[in-house]
Amino acid sequence: MEIAWMALALLAAASLSAYGLFGERGRIGVTRHEIRSPRIPEAFDGRTILQFSDTHIGPYYSLDRLKRLTVEINALEPDIVVFTGDLHDAGRRDTLGRYDPAPILAEIEARLGKYAVYGNHDFGFARNLRSSGSFLARGGFSVLLNSVALVSLPGGESIAIAGLDDYVLGRPDAANTLSGLQGERFHILLAHEPDVADRLIRYPIDLQLSGHSHGGQVSLPFIGPLVTTPLGRKYIKGMHLIGERSRKNRPYVLYVNRGIGTTRLPLRLGSVPELSLFTLRHDK
Repeated sequence: MEIAWMALALLAAASLSAYGLFGERGRIGVTRHEIRSPRIPEAFDGRTILQFSDTHIGPYYSLDRLKRLTVEINALEPDIVVFTGDLHDAGRRDTLGRYDPAPILAEIEARLGKYAVYGNHDFGFARNLRSSGSFLARGGFSVLLNSVALVSLPGGESIAIAGLDDYVLGRPDAANTLSGLQGERFHILLAHEPDVADRLIRYPIDLQLSGHSHGGQVSLPFIGPLVTTPLGRKYIKGMHLIGERSRKNRPYVLYVNRGIGTTRLPLRLGSVPELSLFTLRHDK
């Protein structure tokens, strides 16, 4: 009897591993959300923002898969597209030379612009040498390196998108980047690591979009994520309200995207790759 139970356990483990290797990591889940704020201009009501993150292009996430992802992004017809870091997987020295995603990234369509920030895997093998910027720029993305971009409509209404450098390997400058934000405008922050939200509560941020954690990548029922990563241990996935008591008049909302690719192991379990689509709503 014990041998039979052991055989069943091994079979179950093998089945889950096979699903994680060949099933779940090839799926794409689209999550849809509404973001309401009186600071969202009426002219932006109904406009959409598409977030994707952590593609980790390399041997386990091919350019063909990125091409298919681009088709799915364009089918959602977003007004704005944001990428929150980790374009390539930095675990192999030949990745940058073999995988050029720029022509495919250029096919992503967004009426009001495409924006990106760096993640910790965007440094390749040299600290402070950002490896993905040229690929993103040639793909039509504005890379926000401790900078702010205004997204404006013909009538003059605008929202702001700020981007901070990676907190693990980069040189983020929140003070100079965020302290000058105008209080009445709706502010979106792109920051690769989600847990930095607790440090940024004093700035007038309405929505922070992050990735990095992969939703745990392997997350088991009743156990949770098996492996977490620095600055991605508190906020693993989904929507979070940061500093609720101190920000009643201006909620600080954090959304953590589960990402697309994998790192360390080409395995996903309990964390389906994600495209997140946010619809902006003017809330009187």
